[in-house]
Amino acid sequence: MTPAPPDAPPAGAAGASTPVVIQATGVGKKFVSYHRRATSLKELFVRRGRTHGDDFWALRDIDVEIGRGQTVGLAGANGSGKSTLLKVLAGILRPTQGDVSVTGRIASLLELGAGFNGELTGRDNVYLNASLLGLSRREIDRMFDSIVDFAELPHKIDDEVKHYSSGQYVRLGFAVAVHVDPDVLLVDEVLAVGDEAFQKKCLAKIDAFRAEGRTILFVTHSLDLIESMCDRVLVLEAGSMIFDGAPAVGTRLLRQRLGSLPSDGPVPHEFAVARPVSVTFSRDPGGPPQVQFNPGDRLTVSIALDVTEHAPERLYLHTYALGPNELPVWLMETPPGGVPCAAGTLTVDFTVPALPELLGAFAISVHVSDAATGAELTRRRFEDLFGINGSQAGGLLKIDYETGARP
Repeated sequence: MTPAPPDAPPAGAAGASTPVVIQATGVGKKFVSYHRRATSLKELFVRRGRTHGDDFWALRDIDVEIGRGQTVGLAGANGSGKSTLLKVLAGILRPTQGDVSVTGRIASLLELGAGFNGELTGRDNVYLNASLLGLSRREIDRMFDSIVDFAELPHKIDDEVKHYSSGQYVRLGFAVAVHVDPDVLLVDEVLAVGDEAFQKKCLAKIDAFRAEGRTILFVTHSLDLIESMCDRVLVLEAGSMIFDGAPAVGTRLLRQRLGSLPSDGPVPHEFAVARPVSVTFSRDPGGPPQVQFNPGDRLTVSIALDVTEHAPERLYLHTYALGPNELPVWLMETPPGGVPCAAGTLTVDFTVPALPELLGAFAISVHVSDAATGAELTRRRFEDLFGINGSQAGGLLKIDYETGARP
């Protein structure tokens, strides 16, 4: 195998022509989990100096760039780090390691009632929340009626917020967030709250933001919503990002990980994280290509793969030589532990020391799997053919045998 450096940015990354508005480099967030807390003042002093907790990394080595105007979904199982990453990007949490930069005005709606004071009225909370998001009192005065109308709460706006239902909380919070004219909108799972009519209103507002070229990043468990609204999806697992790219591919991967989709259905090769792109035939690895061989000749089948940074650390390939009617004639496999890979171009060579007595033209089908888990990533059947000039007639394979007669 011959790895080569990548010649293109990772899938989904902001291109050179798109200004980057959100950038996270090497971001990690650590929390300390204490198994046992002191239950008395005496115990606290006795255990002082001996109390310790376990480090829990909610995020590890997150690298991401999001360009202006992109709508990006954050997906993953519960506890995967989605909400933590959103809070780090919003500046609510400080990363333990790494750097984060966000360009432009941010509006974030990360928790029900975040930034609200339950003892204040809805009116007071609109002014408080909008001022925290950077609006002046004059700006809030100008858009106050529009905020209340959007939230559909004119009858409750002078009531204390502690008397609001969860749906009314999110209506008011969302209404304020979308009226601050944000360059970047960060939303965490709030679209799942509220009645259907209000959810449609929220989605319509997000669509309007998309049309205006705003940048939107939201967490949701609705994979259908990600597929319909996002340009890109980031899939997190145990604090690490395992996919960054096309929504249809990322949601399929997540469904497989969650067990809601059979893992034996690989994604199309053009969307795979390790994508077979070409096959060549020669006598020796790296030798001049040829397509005609004789029995006894040495044959090397070279598979070139385009590997993204989200591919597994090791890949397992099993490659079939296909005869007439797509009949698998022989199988070539990498070692059980697979082969190491890195982002870029990877070439895997399979060498047959001496071709058997075969007759005909043969194609190659490649199946690519995660060597650690066995999960199939993709497969591809190439149209390229090689031929063997066998001498026998009336059969695909000539086999030597002994004859004899018995009474």
